[in-house]
Amino acid sequence: MPNRRTVLKSAAALAGAGLASTAGAQTSAQAPQAPMEKKVYYQGGKPPEKTPLFSGAVSYGNLLFISGIGAHFPGDITSHTAHVLDQIEAVLKNAGSSMDKVLKSNVYLADLKDYAAMNAVFQGRFGDKPPVRTTIAAAGVPGNSLVEIDVIAYI
Repeated sequence: MPNRRTVLKSAAALAGAGLASTAGAQTSAQAPQAPMEKKVYYQGGKPPEKTPLFSGAVSYGNLLFISGIGAHFPGDITSHTAHVLDQIEAVLKNAGSSMDKVLKSNVYLADLKDYAAMNAVFQGRFGDKPPVRTTIAAAGVPGNSLVEIDVIAYI
């Protein structure tokens, strides 16, 4: 009687063979695609003179990753959230995407007491099919912003 490890290895080998033959059939029927590559989107359209600490927006294939954006001016959670969402929308448009193409968002609040007010501004900004979202209260959002938001979208 075969042991569990032997059975699992056999199943994995069969599954791999099936996937390989399926993948081969699909690629032969489809036109060749250009290789996926990392693309960085710069504010103003051109790279900075000095290599930045991180990129603000990067795509790979049709996925677009936008780093956390905060609001670095005096104000309340309502003004900060509106500003951040406006900035995200501008970056999305620059990369050829839009708010309704956002799949995932992460919201970092300086204080969880701002949750309801942030939600009031957030509501409806991503169309009638909003992205999945994680919201946490973070100790020390950079730059004294009351909120920071990052997103993943498609192009």
